[in-house]
Amino acid sequence: MPRLCFTLDLKDDVTLIAEYEAYHEKVWPEVKESITQAGIEQMEIYRWGNRLFMIMEVSKDFSPERKREADAANPKVQAWEELMWKYQQALPGAKEGEKWQSMKKIFTL
Repeated sequence: MPRLCFTLDLKDDVTLIAEYEAYHEKVWPEVKESITQAGIEQMEIYRWGNRLFMIMEVSKDFSPERKREADAANPKVQAWEELMWKYQQALPGAKEGEKWQSMKKIFTL
């Protein structure tokens, strides 16, 4: 099963970080459904300070492009993403409006 890894920063504010984590304890069902329907079989998000790291295990036919298109057409996912942007901030070097940045694997044991 292919693995994809991404990173993103949260705004460096303890109250906002706590709110962000609380939302992720109760992710909206429509958002979870969009994730699984896209072929994402496993997803974990880790935090260190205000830095996030996401690991996704995806099906062989997973397409990031199809996921973006489906998300753009889903009002509930768009509402979630808009809400999450209150807590998130782009990484240095990210293009305007880009959130999660794909990470390059540099080592395997």
